[in-house]
Amino acid sequence: MGLGSAETSSFMGDFLEKCGGYGVVDGGFATELERHGADLNDPLWSAKCLISSPHLVRRVHLDYLDAGANIITSGSYQATIQGFEAKGFSKEEGEALLKKSVEIACEAREIYHDRCTKDSLDFAENGSSERRPVLVAASVGSYGAYLADGSEYSGNYGDAVTLETLKDFHRRRVQILANSGADLIAFETTPNKLEAKAYAELLEEEGIDIPAWFSFSSTDGTNAASGDPISECASIADSCKQVVAVGINCTPPRYISSLISSIQKVSSKPVVIYPNSGETYDARSKQWTRTNGVVDEDFVSYVGKWKEAGASLFGGCCRTTPNTIRAISKALSENSYVTN
Repeated sequence: MGLGSAETSSFMGDFLEKCGGYGVVDGGFATELERHGADLNDPLWSAKCLISSPHLVRRVHLDYLDAGANIITSGSYQATIQGFEAKGFSKEEGEALLKKSVEIACEAREIYHDRCTKDSLDFAENGSSERRPVLVAASVGSYGAYLADGSEYSGNYGDAVTLETLKDFHRRRVQILANSGADLIAFETTPNKLEAKAYAELLEEEGIDIPAWFSFSSTDGTNAASGDPISECASIADSCKQVVAVGINCTPPRYISSLISSIQKVSSKPVVIYPNSGETYDARSKQWTRTNGVVDEDFVSYVGKWKEAGASLFGGCCRTTPNTIRAISKALSENSYVTN
């Protein structure tokens, strides 16, 4: 269901108000699938589970809802029609799998709300029997995520990859996800300005009328992964009328505060942040190394600082768990501001 432009601009503000001023996004997806026994050693990565074990995908969504998430993201980050075709699926089968990623998330929300309705104890804490607002975001990973060669972490796609290459690559996937029943599209781990521009132009050209957010990754606290200044990336997102939040994900926690400031210099849209645990990913060995990873309690100690810096939506990316999200949710409710 599409929104008019006035509704789009107030979409996230209205949602945040219903949440009590701040919203909680879910956490790491692939890590949790692996914890439940999925083998993700595959170019499709977490999207493989849409084929082999959709029940695990639903289980992870439910774990995050139980932990307090207001926004759950579909398992489509690494799901592309091109990627499915490379594994022998037809175009139609690939499109059906993309839709399925959102359907599973919507199912999880329904199960969660049914459970809450039956068990009003879930609401005893805040003394209200109102259902916690939950949005389903359709996840779109970068072109580099599809390549599965580590370039999503550098944003260096080479001179052969143009704005048109990126728009053509993402076009059909974005059309499908926009009509899948999701509440918004989350363009995640965007490593460079070029891809942000491709997304913004695609949304415009295709007349996509569901809200979106753009979130960027950074390795230094100033620039996107490619070296493009975060302020320039955020400006592109800000100028796109479908974008209802701008943010940072898949980035070490220590860089987040300065990145929030950079975004706020160029945008007054709500800021969404969902960093990694702080560990480092080695694209060659496809392993996480525990350099200066932070445990859940430490990660959550940042939340107050990020809130002060101006963020409105908080979650986790790689290697964060439902425990992280539960702790964030608790930290926000303990010192949440009260809406008049």
